[in-house]
Amino acid sequence: MTKITFIGAGSLGFTAELVRDILTFPLLEDATITLMDIHPGRLEWAKKGVEKLVAAGNRPARVEATLDRAEALKGADVVLVTILAGSTEVWRHDIEIPKKYGVDINVGDTRGPSGIFRFLRTLPPMMDIVRDMEKYCPGAVLLNYTNPMAMLCGAIQRQTFITTTGLCHSVQGTSMMLAEWIGAPYDEITYTCAGINHMAWYLDYKWNGTDAYPLIYKAVTERPEIYNTEIVRNEMYLAMGKYVTESSGHNSEYNPWFRKRPDLIEKYCKDGTGWNPGEYAYILKEYQYNEATWQDQVKERLAKPLTEADLQREQEYAAHIINALKGGDMFKFNGNVPNTNLVTNLPQGACVEVPVLVDKSGFHPMHVGALPAECALLTGLSSGIEELAIQGCLAGDPTLVYRAIAHDPLTAAVLSLAEIRTMTNEMFAQNAEYLPQFRL
Repeated sequence: MTKITFIGAGSLGFTAELVRDILTFPLLEDATITLMDIHPGRLEWAKKGVEKLVAAGNRPARVEATLDRAEALKGADVVLVTILAGSTEVWRHDIEIPKKYGVDINVGDTRGPSGIFRFLRTLPPMMDIVRDMEKYCPGAVLLNYTNPMAMLCGAIQRQTFITTTGLCHSVQGTSMMLAEWIGAPYDEITYTCAGINHMAWYLDYKWNGTDAYPLIYKAVTERPEIYNTEIVRNEMYLAMGKYVTESSGHNSEYNPWFRKRPDLIEKYCKDGTGWNPGEYAYILKEYQYNEATWQDQVKERLAKPLTEADLQREQEYAAHIINALKGGDMFKFNGNVPNTNLVTNLPQGACVEVPVLVDKSGFHPMHVGALPAECALLTGLSSGIEELAIQGCLAGDPTLVYRAIAHDPLTAAVLSLAEIRTMTNEMFAQNAEYLPQFRL
């Protein structure tokens, strides 16, 4: 029997959707599904939701739940991690402090000053999980869903023997979006995508083996409803010639072009970002609303009978990865792995997002070569900043963190070096209790 452990299982919708897909594979239908969370109430409801899926599908799977991380990890074959270090009342300062200095951040969970401080807070509890894996399930594979993906995976991968990769929905999600734009059945689409998490590029995108980029260009330039759906990404595509993976709301933060002035935010970031008009407050409000109403939502979900359609496999590709690791069909996905000359013009050893083949013998990242120069300039800068932030975190050196933030494209477009230092110091002071690794 395969043991699959969820750390942070209180992510109710995600946990149930992934378990649903896992149980559709004959090799995994008798798996032990172990749920662990620090929130007893959410854990209890997550267990009920998974048990409902198992019963409805008449699966032989076993479901267990525990607040004890060590117990959850003992004997695990695969560990999936979806955690948030600190509450939204901690996270909000990642956005509010930079905004006070004029750096208007939209989401703040990946890079820039907000993403870097989220990383600094999150790495210690992530490494606690990894150290427990080394003790209790040393042969297990870690599949990470927690952001900031590249910095966390990059830092973990250089500190442990545990096989680790990061999974993000942006590559497959964007590939589906582009297929819809050009009217192509998704099963007729192939592509090569590489870069870093949230900034990977479709180096080729084909429909039945034929280059589909001319069709994408036509859709973006001739159909206003498509252009306005993803203004930032569409502008980046028209400038760079390749399409980038993550949403306009995120990508507006990763470069110096769209958020450095209020008029630019008004022009490019109010529509088509995938988020409320450039304001993280909407996201914070949604988190707070969900925290207040989650029990009612879960009760309603559990009371609803499951249909046969509810038990069918959908798009959670971690299930395909686990199936391949246990001897099922080989599977190809985009994963976050160390750059062992896979992308030749990004920093060696850095965490890159490239095609990966997985089978019973493990992960096999694929060599991609060089990104186009115009894409590599922006991507290489962001990757280098992430590397510097990782070095600063592992060394407990706040000066390296400051230097990383000083090179962030949006921050540097708005602030002087002295202003960046003052902002960084304020963010360190705000987060001091979560950063035991620093000499503050």
